[in-house]
Amino acid sequence: MKVLLVNGSPHRSGNTFTALSEVARTLEEEGMEAEIVHVGNRPVQGCIGCYKCREKGVCVFQDETYLTLREKLAEADGIIIGSPVYFGGPSGSLCALLDRLFYSSGRLAQYKPAASVVVCRRGGATATFDRLNKYFTILNMPVVPSQYWNSVHGRNPGEALQDAEGLQTMRTLARNMTWMLRNLRDSTHPFETEERLHTNFIR
Repeated sequence: MKVLLVNGSPHRSGNTFTALSEVARTLEEEGMEAEIVHVGNRPVQGCIGCYKCREKGVCVFQDETYLTLREKLAEADGIIIGSPVYFGGPSGSLCALLDRLFYSSGRLAQYKPAASVVVCRRGGATATFDRLNKYFTILNMPVVPSQYWNSVHGRNPGEALQDAEGLQTMRTLARNMTWMLRNLRDSTHPFETEERLHTNFIR
């Protein structure tokens, strides 16, 4: 089974990568396949609400990063998204990408266990954690827990390695992801859903 880990930091090898690497290493120790994909530091197009993806099944802005994540999301059994904290929230380019990915390709994500990982210098971790988890809870994705909120502290590259509790939280997250994936795989109970209703507040 495979878990996709998304590094939403513009820094390929910074503290977000360190935190995700701790998760990936533990996943592999547990017999899972893990792949970290870096979003990069190029400008990212945000969603413009054109709704063309409803017709085409894919975002009209087919940049390489979007297409890569879409393909890997389809192949993955679970997903973990990591981001640094910027002004009490995730990276702006990451959110721009995730808005398009989950809106246009949400069917590829449904019922796959998911989690978010955040890295901060000092504060804003829980707000960022909450923001990222909203992508999962609107798409029937089970959110994988850990022993604490999934945050690691560090500013300069490598400082996250000093956060012993944060790294332990990453390892616990990986083991919980493994446990959930295996139990879902072995379950004989199918997912049951109703036809989705959309109700606007203004008629």
